[in-house]
Amino acid sequence: LEEGEFEQDDEALIPREEMVVTVSHGGYVKRVPLSAYRAQRRGGKGRSAMATRDEDFVDQVLVGDTHTPVLFFSSHGMVYKLKVHRLPSGTPNARGKHFVNVLPLAEGETISTCMPLPEDETRWDEMSVVFATAAGNVRRNRLSDFVNVKANGKIAMKLDAGDDLVSARVCDEDSDVLLATAGGKAVRFPARDVRLFKGRESTGVRGARLASGDSVISMSTLGHVDVSQDEREAYLRHVAAHGRGEPDRAAGGELSPERVGELEAREELILTVADDGMGKLTSAYEYRVTNRGGQGITTMDLGRDGGTRRVAAAFPVRLGDQLMVVTDGGQGIRCPVSG
Repeated sequence: LEEGEFEQDDEALIPREEMVVTVSHGGYVKRVPLSAYRAQRRGGKGRSAMATRDEDFVDQVLVGDTHTPVLFFSSHGMVYKLKVHRLPSGTPNARGKHFVNVLPLAEGETISTCMPLPEDETRWDEMSVVFATAAGNVRRNRLSDFVNVKANGKIAMKLDAGDDLVSARVCDEDSDVLLATAGGKAVRFPARDVRLFKGRESTGVRGARLASGDSVISMSTLGHVDVSQDEREAYLRHVAAHGRGEPDRAAGGELSPERVGELEAREELILTVADDGMGKLTSAYEYRVTNRGGQGITTMDLGRDGGTRRVAAAFPVRLGDQLMVVTDGGQGIRCPVSG
């Protein structure tokens, strides 16, 4: 068989299995079966998710099956592509292998963020990929620009000196972009406010205006919902009074049961986690859609402890999801979002 035919035939023999992919700040990567992490109650200590050495810590975690293609974006603005089953396998307490043994990285080049591609390949031509940097810049390209990536990588984005690529996420024309900062701010704007770039060597446009010393730490894409401010506030009051799953309680209220049911079906929840382990769920309706480039609203009260407490992550979840949280010391815990 030719090399390409052998790879395709060999891949068909690999069973689909959910995997946890863990990447350390020092550039070590591994995949571990999701079943190795049993579900626990929130608030526990968890178990080891990755062995780390001094000055290294777990940086990124994603879950996908063995056949999921993953794009790896580097500090040099390059992108590489591998399927999960081609990543080194390990146990929960193993360190994994360094990326230089997995990808053809140049000297001094490191992996900044990774992004699994959607399973439905028929929609790839209709979708975009949005990039966000620590300095608050964003850029949008067609996802098809990054589907065919050769083994030696491909130019993904130009970065200003001192700036870092924080995240890359798939979206469509009807998506909203949510940027969260370490200082507890978040700004939400329509993805279509970022024009579709044809080239891959631009630094993009401003997505968030940052306060001095602040930086973007995460980016999420949300489904856009056409809802007025009055309806949004009325729905949030209904949930506060009656909880979710009780649309009939809206009879005689500000919204009809049908409208409550519709808003609940399209509601997304944002999980915000601080670096001291505290976390909270917030309805995505709390984040009003504004123009790109603003300072946004407060997403988490960090208190008045001298500014040492920071937001570590903010991303959408569903109540039926399971959550993997990993500390910079390598401890990981899996628990239900509903808890």
